[in-house]
Amino acid sequence: MGTPPGSDRPAHRYRARVLDAETLQEVAREIERTESDPEGVGIMTRKGRIFPVRLAHVPLKAAPILKQELLSVGGDAAHARGVADHSVEESPVVLLATWGQYRRVLPKLARQPFRLREIADEVDRALRAHVARGPREVHGAHRRFVVGDRPRVMSVVNVTPDSFSDGGRFFDPAAAVARAVEDVAAGASIVDIGAESTRPHADPVSTDVEWSRLEPVLSGLAGRLDVPISVDTRHFEVAAKAVDAGADLINDVEGLRSEAMRRVVARTGAGVVVMHMRGTPPTMQSDLHYSDLRGEVFERLAEATDAARQDGIAPEQILVDPGLGFGKSPEQSLELLVHVGELRSLGYPVVIGASRKSFLGWTLGGAGPLDRLEAGVAAAVLAAERGVALVRSHDVAPTVRALALVTAARRLAERSPSGHVSPELLEPDD
Repeated sequence: MGTPPGSDRPAHRYRARVLDAETLQEVAREIERTESDPEGVGIMTRKGRIFPVRLAHVPLKAAPILKQELLSVGGDAAHARGVADHSVEESPVVLLATWGQYRRVLPKLARQPFRLREIADEVDRALRAHVARGPREVHGAHRRFVVGDRPRVMSVVNVTPDSFSDGGRFFDPAAAVARAVEDVAAGASIVDIGAESTRPHADPVSTDVEWSRLEPVLSGLAGRLDVPISVDTRHFEVAAKAVDAGADLINDVEGLRSEAMRRVVARTGAGVVVMHMRGTPPTMQSDLHYSDLRGEVFERLAEATDAARQDGIAPEQILVDPGLGFGKSPEQSLELLVHVGELRSLGYPVVIGASRKSFLGWTLGGAGPLDRLEAGVAAAVLAAERGVALVRSHDVAPTVRALALVTAARRLAERSPSGHVSPELLEPDD
């Protein structure tokens, strides 16, 4: 399209511009700038963005009702073709609606049979968790700390002789302590110490060996840091000793699949990063087939965090991590990074670990770990833009500097409208 040949009409007389408005606050500000009636700005803002919501295992009789009710408010829903002829017992469903349409339809669904009340409650929780911004407190074993006020960096310090990222550079306890102190000075909000390599095909070490590597580092850091210490371990015996020695968080690459680990976390009150991984580090790359990668990672983290809460772990203790590179191909890891914001629907702060990983080398045509700095910083920025709370990094200073720009951009995007519009844009209509 364009100006017709021979026409003297300007091609851009009306300045048609597709708005790049990522948040409801940005939508509200743009509507407000039309000098619209202030009372109407809030109403129209709720119509300014579609929120697709995917559901799994929806009962056969519930699926067509979801579609019918969404259509009645101007939205829509997609489900399996087999719902029409009753050839399936359940179906995935994708809901398509604006915030205002959800506010109208969810109370209606809550009055329907066929588990639609449960579905409505879960959709409401997921939506509110996904759009929520701002600081939240995480409870650690010895201290509480804030995430969500800005994207924060978790320093990675490996006390191993065979780390993929640094080749054992910080295997000496004194070097590890010095590195941790240096990273905090550079802006790290948490220090994560690992004493067992979890790279693909890594040989496991005994809990005695793992603790012998960790103990002198934790002792050396006692009283020297004003930020929480996390210990990267999959062994409950090591986790218990680490918390007693001052650790605040347990970073469990096995995602709390061990009941004993869940008991340690519940008993000590430690924060915990629940990560997704198939199998163990020696076996995790043996099966990379997923019929629905993002759905399966989400489902496993949902199950793990539900089990954690049933075993006495408070929601304020939990963070989640999709486990880039752990049982995923390079392309799968990139897909999870690009869509990591979906995990915010679980309601917990999201942690991402992309620094120096092999999928970054894949994107760079085979670059080694020490040549992946720029790609790692770019991955941190992508993650932070999608609402990730903590970014694990071996390169703290450049990552902190890059995320300062993300923080400034986010504050601009989430700035409240300037007029007499209610700040409670996300509240239900009367």
